[in-house]
Amino acid sequence: MKVGIIGCGAAGLAAAAFCGGKVTVLERNEKAGKKLYITGKGRCNLTNNRALYEFFPNIVHGEKFMISSLTAFPPQALMEFMGDNGLRLKTERGGRVFPESDKSSDVIKTLVRAAENNGAEILTDTRVLGAEKRDEKFVVRTTGGEFTFDRLIVATGGMGYPSTGSTGDGYEIARSFGHTIIPPVPALCPLIVKEDVKPLEGLSLKNVRATVKAGGKEYSEFGEMLFTADGVSGPIILTLSSMVNRANVKGARLTVDFKPALSPETLDDRLTSDFGEMRNKDLANILTSLLPKAVIPYVLAESGVPAHVKGNSVTREQRYALGYCVKNLAFTLAGIASIDKAIITSGGVDLKEINPSTMESKLVKGLYFAGEVLDVDALTGGYNLQCAFAMGRSAGIAAGREK
Repeated sequence: MKVGIIGCGAAGLAAAAFCGGKVTVLERNEKAGKKLYITGKGRCNLTNNRALYEFFPNIVHGEKFMISSLTAFPPQALMEFMGDNGLRLKTERGGRVFPESDKSSDVIKTLVRAAENNGAEILTDTRVLGAEKRDEKFVVRTTGGEFTFDRLIVATGGMGYPSTGSTGDGYEIARSFGHTIIPPVPALCPLIVKEDVKPLEGLSLKNVRATVKAGGKEYSEFGEMLFTADGVSGPIILTLSSMVNRANVKGARLTVDFKPALSPETLDDRLTSDFGEMRNKDLANILTSLLPKAVIPYVLAESGVPAHVKGNSVTREQRYALGYCVKNLAFTLAGIASIDKAIITSGGVDLKEINPSTMESKLVKGLYFAGEVLDVDALTGGYNLQCAFAMGRSAGIAAGREK
């Protein structure tokens, strides 16, 4: 049984490590696992050590599709597999799992070793130009010549970070076999706003709540965020981007609550107290005890209260307006950052056309898909890589099985 695997990332390497028969992995880059090198800021957050009932809600698209492969290969099974292949792991805040060395290269070395120990041959600098099925065989054209396989696994990734080789090649291969592609959109990426936020660039905020209203729904996240030159980013913003990326967000409203722990009434009491204690100070200076200095002009502008008003001159209506803006500072979304700035891609091969247990195409016998090339995406925290490993394993086992 000759099995070809296109792509040597997380899904492709997992497929190679579990696939029986003679396996050849075709990789367009000069080395295996290039995108894995940059995940987790170079540390590779390879999974999340949660029970599956806690894991599944973190899958944004494809939750039901992933039930079979994740049940067969949950996070704890992946961790055991890595340990058996010599990689020591550690679990950090939020269940995030990293190599003990904090080096993503060690994860890649472990996966490559597991694949090669399983008999797989990895051919780098070999870009696939096209694939077709002839006489029950898959013929794959590459820059290194033609290859013929009995089974073919496509694990090419999406379109995020194109410098790592994720340029959407897998979508074209899938289309050539008659598959439907859900239009790829960026996920886990910054949001762009219409307002000039350049003065806020680099400002990092903790324990805030950001809310986006788009597509007739409201999405809200609590945690950390930061301002960029043209918008917002950070953990809670990345999550929100994956929630709204399939809606038309232009003109949608993004609000930031700088004091989510305070009710409007408690915040009003706090403002009343501050204005009384600092009655002779300008409002802009009083608010520094409550907000980052760079944010104050935005709050004042939206509330309509002049910056030079003294604490003892603030009216009740002005105080209410200020309190509202502290908890609801609004920005207008201009859109989502471009796909080349996205951590992952949302969209891909339509899951209705794939068997979730084996990852085999329902349209073409012997053709399999795994990883980000499929319409599966999840939140940050190791969830996406775990899904890729689980899908790769399912595809590898099924493709290498004698039928």
